[in-house]
Amino acid sequence: MQLDDAPESSNVTDSRGMGGKLAIGGVGGILVVILGLVFGVDLGGLRPAAGPGGPPDKETRTFVEKVLGTTEDVWESEFHKMGTRYKKPHLELFSDSVDTGCGHAPSAVGPFYCPADQKVYIDPTFFDELERKLGGSKADFSKAYVIAHEVGHHVQRLLGYHADPKDNDGSVRLELQADYLAGVWAHHGQKKFNFIEPGDVDAAIKTANAIGDDRLQKRSGGFVHPEKFTHGTSAQRVKWFKDGLKTGDASKEKLDQFFRARSSKDL
Repeated sequence: MQLDDAPESSNVTDSRGMGGKLAIGGVGGILVVILGLVFGVDLGGLRPAAGPGGPPDKETRTFVEKVLGTTEDVWESEFHKMGTRYKKPHLELFSDSVDTGCGHAPSAVGPFYCPADQKVYIDPTFFDELERKLGGSKADFSKAYVIAHEVGHHVQRLLGYHADPKDNDGSVRLELQADYLAGVWAHHGQKKFNFIEPGDVDAAIKTANAIGDDRLQKRSGGFVHPEKFTHGTSAQRVKWFKDGLKTGDASKEKLDQFFRARSSKDL
């Protein structure tokens, strides 16, 4: 991924290395249910117990600032086409755990968007686990896909798309729509900044394929329970990211289709 011409967002906060203490009582598990985290799996069993956070590295922050900057540029343009204004989200890099408008969250919950404070939260060490434990990719464009997916949840909030947190079918619709919105970002971002390099799309698809509910369930227990899906199958996640990348269509008619389908299984 080539980001030399990408703008740097001023909406990134880096709180890594502050050594936050983990909350007692499983609040992170509640966040997984409420927010519908991008990866739909608790990584607590995959990573070692959190220790003191390491010092922030400038390279990671600059990369995130540039990726977020491209999402801001793309969505400002798309919202302008809709005749409305895009309100930029903030993004916080953290280590170990973080206090959010949605409660206290440990790193084990993975990247997430909190609608209460309109912020994306990411512990960058997650990407190592994504590749090493889940079979995804930690290539830059794969990381950017994750960020764009979370920003997609912010776009959904601004456009009025939502679902009952307890409704798994509604959660799948939102997650697939966020994958599609990540593809829309990539479509327009490529036109504006020419940032996609050979192998980048394959890396993002590898990650989307790795984090489908069916694959995650097989990895964790060997059995697939479609009624418990919250994010969609690997095939669905890949399909909708690729569709957004191909069409770049953020029209209401296109986005409404995720909620017109009789069931998320039909998407």
